[in-house]
Amino acid sequence: MTIHIDESNGRCTLISNDFTVQGDATAVTVYTDEDLRMSVAELNGQRVPITEHEADALTVAGAVDGRKHLKASAPGSII
Repeated sequence: MTIHIDESNGRCTLISNDFTVQGDATAVTVYTDEDLRMSVAELNGQRVPITEHEADALTVAGAVDGRKHLKASAPGSII
């Protein structure tokens, strides 16, 4: 898991291979990275790719939800 949420105080930790950053869940922004085609959490300028389950957990904890639906533009796409 790339995140940890402490429900007792509303703080969270974002974990990547290169860094760990902590802060209030309300300071986290969850958005869709179009190049990665997945959700990313950002805190204090640090970005971590996350699963949709983690994105949902962060938004429930108070993170800003900036996700958007992506649609395929290639002909014949199953999306």
